[in-house]
Amino acid sequence: MKFTAAILAVAAVGANAIDLTPDNWEAETAGKTVFVKMFAPWCGHCKKMAPDWNKLMTEFKDDPTKLIGDVDCTAEGKPLCDANGVKGFPTLKHGDPSDLQDYEGGRDYASLKAFADGLKPVCSVNNIDLCDDQKKAEIHAFMALSVEELDAKIALEEKKLDEAEENFKAEVQKLQETYQKLSEDKDATVAAVKDSGLGLMKSVKIAKGKAGNDEL
Repeated sequence: MKFTAAILAVAAVGANAIDLTPDNWEAETAGKTVFVKMFAPWCGHCKKMAPDWNKLMTEFKDDPTKLIGDVDCTAEGKPLCDANGVKGFPTLKHGDPSDLQDYEGGRDYASLKAFADGLKPVCSVNNIDLCDDQKKAEIHAFMALSVEELDAKIALEEKKLDEAEENFKAEVQKLQETYQKLSEDKDATVAAVKDSGLGLMKSVKIAKGKAGNDEL
């Protein structure tokens, strides 16, 4: 009986879990303040906090202004983790879906629940009344554009991201090649010094020192 109840509990959590990917991110987070766990399935700390996090997702599954979700950094959610600079697991982020901030609080259920309860709606297209004048003006300017104009602007900015990523990879490759060359040069110098008789010279010096002491 207990086993059956446990199975049903796991199934319920699975049904309530929000697995976020680039494909559903905008639709799921639109107009909401988010609290997300970016994780790797093999991570021990992720497994440890999973029951509390799953309970939290169930608690807020029907909240109209908040979204508690998961992002699997080893699967379809990886681009979201990369875009948010995730370096370790689990990483918890919160706030505006387009400007996530790090969560630094406790990771037990009580701490997570208290933090989620305190999340406030943020400025967004769907919550424009919460925006300052500058952000309102920016939103109105974009709203005035056609879909085609927006597509062109989006493509332009995404191209900049792609170029930045390509440049980063190219420069890292150059650094790796430089490191390899420096490492090889160092090894060659070490080998040449050893072949020059450095060790023998040191031994002779020690021997001469002992001979001098014996003469005294």
